[in-house]
Amino acid sequence: MYTMNPTKPVILTGVRANNDIHIGNYFGAILPIVDMAKRRSTDFDINLFIPDLHSFTTPIDHSKLYDSILNNARIYTAAGLPLDNAAIHLYRQSRVPAHSELAWILDCFTGFGEMSRMTQFKDKSDKLHGDQISVGLFNYPVLMAADILLYNATYVPVGDDQTQHLEFTRDIAERMNRKFGELFTVPKPVAEQHQFFGKDQGLRIKDLANPTKKMSKSDDTGKGVIFLGDNPRVAHKKIMSATTDSLGKVQYDRENQPGISNLLEILTLVRQDAGRDVTLEQTISEFTGMERYGDFKRIVADETAEFLTNFQARLAAVDEPAIEAKLQSSEQAMNLVANQTLHRVQKAVGLRR
Repeated sequence: MYTMNPTKPVILTGVRANNDIHIGNYFGAILPIVDMAKRRSTDFDINLFIPDLHSFTTPIDHSKLYDSILNNARIYTAAGLPLDNAAIHLYRQSRVPAHSELAWILDCFTGFGEMSRMTQFKDKSDKLHGDQISVGLFNYPVLMAADILLYNATYVPVGDDQTQHLEFTRDIAERMNRKFGELFTVPKPVAEQHQFFGKDQGLRIKDLANPTKKMSKSDDTGKGVIFLGDNPRVAHKKIMSATTDSLGKVQYDRENQPGISNLLEILTLVRQDAGRDVTLEQTISEFTGMERYGDFKRIVADETAEFLTNFQARLAAVDEPAIEAKLQSSEQAMNLVANQTLHRVQKAVGLRR
């Protein structure tokens, strides 16, 4: 059985496993993660985990969660994740119990005020009411810290909405190290994370109906979101109905023409996924000045529908037994590493001799 190489630094990342995944998740996170894992696995151990315990910090349909977790692994595989690469670990958070226990220990060294200042909690709780606002949502950053610290992860690619959580991870690690000795590897600060990953970060696709905000699973109407499981004809209609502007000329201008700019980015990404060697700048050059928005939308809609058709075929063809074998072998290896860290912490706080 393969175990992690203690001399190699660790990159840790993951994408939440609830609801259908949309093209913003795919192009902005999953595909860059897979590309990064393939390129960097020679020099790093890649911990690609499915954060299923995070999946119900907000209300979900629990009858669909298990299938969503496995679908997350299928999507990584369909996106090109090499299951035979021993340096890439694909595992479910809930199959490593140390995540939960370390989170509890860290909870007891975390201030209520620290969690109260987390902007993502404020943003998400504003959209909920009453008992929907759970303690799990409130202390989500503590579990995220446990996810990272259990494996001595140095690099963790984070979006803008997660930078505060990464800084908390650094704070709690340094706090515990000061109090108990060198328990944890402190991940690099946010600025160094961005510098390290740089080109590994994908474009952030915006909502089709409201292109000033990012495409989100929480869009109740679904009109502005293209899910990977959408019927290609449905996705085609969503593109054709996308919000644009009244300027009547295609050009890339995120501030004044966010809808058109978003469509130019989507077109670039689906073409790249089809194997075409094209940059955003080349797509912009090809369509700048085009005056018939309907014709431009139809091109984007046609190629997006073709992308979905091809991706769904790849998804249907993934090797399910190979995925299950990868999950099991990775989870065995991750339990060994995580339990070593947990035991060190348990001894430090007085739970073990």
